[in-house]
Amino acid sequence: MENLTFGLEWYLNPNHLPFLIGMEKGWFSEVDLNVEMIEPKEHFDAIDEIHNGTMDIAVTEPLHLVQDKLKSIDVIGITRFLESDSGVMFLKNNGITRPKDIIGKRLTYPSAPGPTGLAFMKSLILADGGHCDVHDLIPVNKGFYHTEALIHDEADLAFSVQQHHEIIEARARGYKPGFFSLKDWGLPAGGSLILITSPAVLSRRSYEISRFLKVLRRSSDFILNEPDEAKKIYYQFTKKNPMDQVEAAILDATLSYFTKDFSMPFNYFDHLQRWLKEVKLTDASGDPEEYWTNGLLFENSKGGIHNEH
Repeated sequence: MENLTFGLEWYLNPNHLPFLIGMEKGWFSEVDLNVEMIEPKEHFDAIDEIHNGTMDIAVTEPLHLVQDKLKSIDVIGITRFLESDSGVMFLKNNGITRPKDIIGKRLTYPSAPGPTGLAFMKSLILADGGHCDVHDLIPVNKGFYHTEALIHDEADLAFSVQQHHEIIEARARGYKPGFFSLKDWGLPAGGSLILITSPAVLSRRSYEISRFLKVLRRSSDFILNEPDEAKKIYYQFTKKNPMDQVEAAILDATLSYFTKDFSMPFNYFDHLQRWLKEVKLTDASGDPEEYWTNGLLFENSKGGIHNEH
């Protein structure tokens, strides 16, 4: 048995169902992996943990992968496993009907008042024909508790919400959310969850990581074919109350967002890099093939790895 550690990007939730299934069904053990899942008590930089040797792979979003690489941090993405839609959520009947209405409003996002969230909002307003300076927005940091912030009037809008999570949560709690999708306004689409590691770990542990990905794909197929059994495993692992209607609604919605296509196209990363330069969040550029590989997703008949992209 080989030990393999991987870290979650957030508290344990339905996004992580494929990993829970792999552990509960014993599929990681079948491929001789002893998997340790690390749930963060608070935000941590996953790639720092990987470089420190306390973690082999971690869950993150493509944006963070690209930002890290453009800061010359040694990081590489190896697979996508969830594809949703990301954007801005607000509660209806508060005077917001289009992106231009964001001007002057209170905006909550996890890294506030950091520049990335403000840059996305400025781009969204400009795409709607508005004119905006980042100082026309009021950043508020309520962590990842987007729905709570809107319900308790601590913010007017929440950024970096996932369509299958916060939107569903707000509806299940009896509210009517509105949503501006980034991709609908020509901005780099968010909402995907990926796994990352370092080139050094990938070189040293590619065989173990490829086995981990096999189980991930097997679990995703299981969710598609046996959704009711998958939900039972979720509640069994997390000990959460299956009668909690909000949790149940989010879980039901999430089941359909685990992707069948684990690869990612390089033009996605090109688009994201161009946007980061346009909004002056970076002056660097890089070749996506240096920080993303689809190679582990393609095995040859001898059990080796093709370096396909």
